[in-house]
Amino acid sequence: MSATQKTPAPHAAGTALLTHAVGLHARPSVKLTKLAKQFAARIDLGLSDAGPWIDAKSIVKVMAAKAPQGSTLHFRAEGADAAEAVTALVGLVERDFDEGAGDGGA
Repeated sequence: MSATQKTPAPHAAGTALLTHAVGLHARPSVKLTKLAKQFAARIDLGLSDAGPWIDAKSIVKVMAAKAPQGSTLHFRAEGADAAEAVTALVGLVERDFDEGAGDGGA
């Protein structure tokens, strides 16, 4: 190792089962991309651990993935806050995009 080599950026990966009734459609896609954009890390989303990978911060690309209910979403991130990003995104999917059984409102 030479002194000029850069230390690799931290990276993280995780998966979550998509249980939302409509899959990764408009509202869940917006919530996912808005959350992803809160992190500095580069975040990719795939429907397989082999890809293809798409930019999780792009609403157009996330909606185009058309992930149906029952899909496993694969996340990978690279950057200083990669682990936090993956944890947050997996949590969002596992919480059914914070929509729950109720209609929300209030």
